[in-house]
Amino acid sequence: MPGHWEGDLIIGTGRSAIGTLVERSSRSTILVHLPRLEGWAQKPPERNSPSLGGYGAAAMNAALMASVTRLPEQLRRTLTWDRGKELSGHAQFTLETKTKVFFADPHSPWQRPTNENTNGLLRQYFPKGTDLARWSAEDLEAVALAINNRPHKILGWKTPAEVFGEHLRSLQRPGVATTG
Repeated sequence: MPGHWEGDLIIGTGRSAIGTLVERSSRSTILVHLPRLEGWAQKPPERNSPSLGGYGAAAMNAALMASVTRLPEQLRRTLTWDRGKELSGHAQFTLETKTKVFFADPHSPWQRPTNENTNGLLRQYFPKGTDLARWSAEDLEAVALAINNRPHKILGWKTPAEVFGEHLRSLQRPGVATTG
Protein backbone atom coordinates (compact mmCIF):
# COMPACT_ATOMS: atom_id res chain seq x y z
CA MET A 1 0.00 0.00 0.00
CA PRO A 2 1.50 3.37 -0.97
CA GLY A 3 2.23 6.10 1.57
CA HIS A 4 4.45 4.27 4.05
CA TRP A 5 7.89 5.89 4.36
CA GLU A 6 11.17 4.99 6.02
CA GLY A 7 13.59 7.70 7.10
CA ASP A 8 17.04 8.32 8.47
CA LEU A 9 20.02 10.63 8.25
CA ILE A 10 23.29 10.18 6.46
CA ILE A 11 25.92 11.93 8.53
CA GLY A 12 28.97 13.78 7.28
CA THR A 13 31.82 15.65 8.89
CA GLY A 14 31.38 18.83 10.91
CA ARG A 15 27.91 17.87 12.16
CA SER A 16 26.53 17.89 8.62
CA ALA A 17 23.68 15.64 7.53
CA ILE A 18 21.13 14.91 4.83
CA GLY A 19 17.71 13.51 5.67
CA THR A 20 16.54 10.58 3.56
CA LEU A 21 12.94 9.45 3.05
CA VAL A 22 12.06 6.38 0.98
CA GLU A 23 8.53 5.26 0.12
CA ARG A 24 8.31 1.50 0.62
CA SER A 25 6.17 0.41 -2.32
CA SER A 26 7.69 2.61 -5.05
CA ARG A 27 11.22 3.06 -3.61
CA SER A 28 10.78 6.79 -4.36
CA THR A 29 13.39 8.89 -2.54
CA ILE A 30 13.16 12.38 -1.07
CA LEU A 31 16.33 14.05 0.18
CA VAL A 32 15.87 16.58 2.98
CA HIS A 33 18.26 19.53 2.93
CA LEU A 34 19.58 20.27 6.43
CA PRO A 35 21.85 23.31 6.22
CA ARG A 36 23.79 24.42 9.26
CA LEU A 37 22.06 27.15 11.19
CA GLU A 38 23.35 30.68 11.59
CA GLY A 39 26.07 30.84 14.24
CA TRP A 40 27.39 27.31 13.71
CA ALA A 41 31.10 27.08 14.67
CA GLN A 42 31.09 30.74 15.71
CA LYS A 43 30.02 30.19 19.28
CA PRO A 44 30.28 27.17 21.57
CA PRO A 45 27.18 24.99 21.82
CA GLU A 46 24.95 25.80 24.78
CA ARG A 47 23.37 23.11 26.91
CA ASN A 48 19.64 22.59 26.20
CA SER A 49 19.65 25.05 23.29
CA PRO A 50 18.78 24.21 19.66
CA SER A 51 21.49 22.41 17.73
CA LEU A 52 23.12 24.62 15.11
CA GLY A 53 24.48 21.63 13.21
CA GLY A 54 21.39 21.53 11.00
CA TYR A 55 19.85 18.32 12.25
CA GLY A 56 18.71 19.23 15.71
CA ALA A 57 15.10 18.42 16.54
CA ALA A 58 13.71 21.86 15.62
CA ALA A 59 15.56 22.11 12.29
CA MET A 60 14.80 18.48 11.43
CA ASN A 61 11.08 18.92 12.14
CA ALA A 62 10.85 22.06 10.00
CA ALA A 63 12.75 20.53 7.07
CA LEU A 64 10.88 17.23 7.27
CA MET A 65 7.49 18.95 7.41
CA ALA A 66 8.38 21.10 4.39
CA SER A 67 9.31 17.97 2.44
CA VAL A 68 6.39 15.76 3.46
CA THR A 69 3.59 18.33 3.15
CA ARG A 70 4.30 18.60 -0.59
CA LEU A 71 2.83 15.10 -0.90
CA PRO A 72 -0.89 14.33 -1.08
CA GLU A 73 -2.22 13.33 2.33
CA GLN A 74 -3.01 9.80 1.05
CA LEU A 75 0.71 9.29 0.31
CA ARG A 76 1.92 10.24 3.77
CA ARG A 77 0.38 7.62 5.99
CA THR A 78 3.33 6.56 8.17
CA LEU A 79 7.01 7.25 8.72
CA THR A 80 9.32 4.71 10.34
CA TRP A 81 12.52 6.29 11.71
CA ASP A 82 15.51 5.04 13.61
CA ARG A 83 15.82 6.03 17.25
CA GLY A 84 17.84 9.23 16.75
CA LYS A 85 17.05 12.25 18.90
CA GLU A 86 16.72 14.39 15.76
CA LEU A 87 13.07 13.28 15.56
CA SER A 88 12.22 14.02 19.18
CA GLY A 89 9.61 16.49 17.86
CA HIS A 90 7.65 13.64 16.26
CA ALA A 91 4.41 14.46 18.09
CA GLN A 92 4.28 17.94 16.56
CA PHE A 93 5.26 16.48 13.18
CA THR A 94 2.34 14.02 13.39
CA LEU A 95 -0.13 16.75 14.37
CA GLU A 96 0.88 19.05 11.52
CA THR A 97 1.27 16.46 8.75
CA LYS A 98 -1.21 13.75 9.83
CA THR A 99 1.64 11.26 9.34
CA LYS A 100 1.98 8.63 12.06
CA VAL A 101 5.57 8.15 13.23
CA PHE A 102 6.97 4.81 14.32
CA PHE A 103 10.46 4.08 15.60
CA ALA A 104 12.49 1.01 14.74
CA ASP A 105 13.87 -1.03 17.61
CA PRO A 106 17.46 -0.20 18.63
CA HIS A 107 20.13 -1.82 16.44
CA SER A 108 17.48 -3.17 14.04
CA PRO A 109 18.21 -1.78 10.57
CA TRP A 110 16.20 -4.62 9.00
CA GLN A 111 13.05 -2.83 10.22
CA ARG A 112 13.82 -0.07 7.69
CA PRO A 113 15.42 -2.10 4.88
CA THR A 114 14.41 0.11 1.95
CA ASN A 115 15.95 3.16 3.59
CA GLU A 116 19.13 1.33 4.58
CA ASN A 117 19.61 0.12 1.01
CA THR A 118 18.95 3.59 -0.41
CA ASN A 119 21.40 5.19 2.02
CA GLY A 120 24.05 2.78 0.71
CA LEU A 121 23.29 3.89 -2.86
CA LEU A 122 23.44 7.54 -1.80
CA ARG A 123 26.99 7.09 -0.51
CA GLN A 124 28.02 6.89 -4.19
CA TYR A 125 27.01 10.55 -4.38
CA PHE A 126 27.86 11.61 -0.82
CA PRO A 127 30.98 9.69 0.32
CA LYS A 128 31.68 9.10 3.99
CA GLY A 129 34.07 11.59 5.50
CA THR A 130 32.80 14.57 3.50
CA ASP A 131 31.06 17.73 4.64
CA LEU A 132 27.47 17.19 3.48
CA ALA A 133 26.58 20.84 4.08
CA ARG A 134 28.42 21.77 0.90
CA TRP A 135 25.56 20.45 -1.25
CA SER A 136 22.63 22.78 -1.88
CA ALA A 137 18.95 21.86 -1.93
CA GLU A 138 19.14 21.93 -5.75
CA ASP A 139 22.06 19.48 -5.67
CA LEU A 140 20.02 17.13 -3.48
CA GLU A 141 17.07 17.36 -5.87
CA ALA A 142 19.35 16.39 -8.77
CA VAL A 143 20.64 13.35 -6.88
CA ALA A 144 17.08 12.32 -5.89
CA LEU A 145 16.07 12.64 -9.55
CA ALA A 146 18.94 10.33 -10.57
CA ILE A 147 18.07 7.77 -7.87
CA ASN A 148 14.35 7.91 -8.71
CA ASN A 149 15.02 7.30 -12.40
CA ARG A 150 17.12 4.19 -11.83
CA PRO A 151 15.24 0.96 -12.72
CA HIS A 152 14.83 -1.63 -9.95
CA LYS A 153 14.44 -5.35 -10.41
CA ILE A 154 11.97 -5.50 -7.50
CA LEU A 155 9.77 -3.01 -9.40
CA GLY A 156 9.77 -5.14 -12.56
CA TRP A 157 12.51 -2.92 -14.01
CA LYS A 158 10.36 0.17 -13.62
CA THR A 159 11.84 3.26 -11.99
CA PRO A 160 10.66 4.59 -8.62
CA ALA A 161 9.49 7.72 -10.47
CA GLU A 162 7.25 5.61 -12.75
CA VAL A 163 5.72 3.66 -9.85
CA PHE A 164 5.25 6.78 -7.72
CA GLY A 165 3.62 8.48 -10.72
CA GLU A 166 1.19 5.55 -10.95
CA HIS A 167 0.34 6.08 -7.27
CA LEU A 168 -0.32 9.77 -7.90
CA ARG A 169 -2.50 9.05 -10.93
CA SER A 170 -4.53 6.47 -8.99
CA LEU A 171 -5.39 9.18 -6.46
CA GLN A 172 -6.80 11.38 -9.23
CA ARG A 173 -9.19 8.74 -10.59
CA PRO A 174 -12.77 9.34 -9.51
CA GLY A 175 -14.07 6.80 -7.01
CA VAL A 176 -16.88 4.41 -7.78
CA ALA A 177 -20.16 5.39 -6.17
CA THR A 178 -21.74 2.80 -3.95
CA THR A 179 -25.43 2.31 -3.34
CA GLY A 180 -26.39 2.07 0.20
